[in-house]
Amino acid sequence: QVQLVESGGGLVQAGGSLRLSCAASGRTFSNYAMGWFRQITGKEREFVQSISASGGATYYADSVKGRFTISRDNAKNTVYLQMNSLKPEDTAVYYCAARRGVVSTRHREYDYWGQGTRVTVSS
Repeated sequence: QVQLVESGGGLVQAGGSLRLSCAASGRTFSNYAMGWFRQITGKEREFVQSISASGGATYYADSVKGRFTISRDNAKNTVYLQMNSLKPEDTAVYYCAARRGVVSTRHREYDYWGQGTRVTVSS
């Protein structure tokens, strides 16, 4: 089992920045690829970014490329999502997820999920 706890969400004006954190516990964090996803009520969970277990490979959704950056600190068992130039359409609940093995952009391939943190971007 892997337990994930997100933090860092909140209310921000358009053009602002937030940094989300996801703290992991329970298993060897460095064995797990990590992903960030987001969801608007009534819509399917959407891929945002993901990072391989070593941190050597990252993937981005086109909608956030150039604005968001995923990173991880395996010594701290934490993955981050730096979000800059935020837009109202970034408003959603953001989830981090973990899977053992190859990094993926598909939410159904992740085994463990946090409870989510809400991000609201006002115009």
